[in-house]
Amino acid sequence: MIRPKFFVYLGIFIFLLFMPKLIPIYQLMLIESGITFGIMCLGFNLLLRYTGLLSFGHGALFAVGAYAVGMMGEYYPDLYRIEILIPVALLASFVVSAIFGFICVRHTRIFFSILALALSMVLYALLVKLYDITGGSDGIHIELPMMFGKSYEGVKRFEFLSGAYYYLLICIFAVCTIVMMCIVNSPFGKALQSIRDNEVRAEMIGIRVRRYRWYAFIISGLYTGLGGALWSFVDGHVTPEIAEWIFSGEIVYMTLLGGFMVLEGPIIGAILFTYLRLYAVTFTQYWMFLIGATLIILVLLLPEGITGGFVKLFARMRRRHSDEVI
Repeated sequence: MIRPKFFVYLGIFIFLLFMPKLIPIYQLMLIESGITFGIMCLGFNLLLRYTGLLSFGHGALFAVGAYAVGMMGEYYPDLYRIEILIPVALLASFVVSAIFGFICVRHTRIFFSILALALSMVLYALLVKLYDITGGSDGIHIELPMMFGKSYEGVKRFEFLSGAYYYLLICIFAVCTIVMMCIVNSPFGKALQSIRDNEVRAEMIGIRVRRYRWYAFIISGLYTGLGGALWSFVDGHVTPEIAEWIFSGEIVYMTLLGGFMVLEGPIIGAILFTYLRLYAVTFTQYWMFLIGATLIILVLLLPEGITGGFVKLFARMRRRHSDEVI
């Protein structure tokens, strides 16, 4: 039997397909940026909600995907095709997340968070200091890639983003969401949740706790790196700041804003954060204070995020309606 949620997802997907015809290009670029952040937050939430690990270093994994694209353009321009760039970004993300994860998953709680933060700052320092390779603090400009044999040389970026690239991004986003749904509902996902709930019991029933955490970290890193690679085409320029701890904190904020207890929550939080940061910056120079104030209010009033609050409200209304019927 097809669940009602399937038709909701299908309706959203169809709406996204027609969005380039409905909104201005600037708003479309914001949506695209939010979608790439949403892919990243899906991966981050696999650790936070389903594995019980809070990372303050995911900005580094995001930077790995973005810099993989930029450095391919700098050093291998003949291979600068999107069908090559995405696998290369995934490969780079896999290698780095495997190394970071192997070190971090040996610890839990605050020790895991601090280790992830420390490793991300090591990568940030390398991106800044290796000027001849990474461009240092100046970063790398992201040229428009060839896509399925078609060259976009001389095409303006907004035309590229509102054309074939947008539909490719939507399809990748849909696939990533479906795959994550399959992961969290699979035996592997249930094993991660058992580790989160009671590590000792999980180990007693035969689950290899560290190995499963390592696998979860790698999958999370692949999602984050993919988000970074796709975002680089939207932004057009990558700098070491995306590997810094501040951006890693923003990833946590996006996930909390949308609601980490609901699978779709981090996606909604990522898109909302994109708009919230934009309008906060235009409203005041103290925009970080405004972001921090909203986080405090969110934690106090809606600890389960916006989607979690709506789910609770809907459940309460449904319960009240059933009581009235009885």
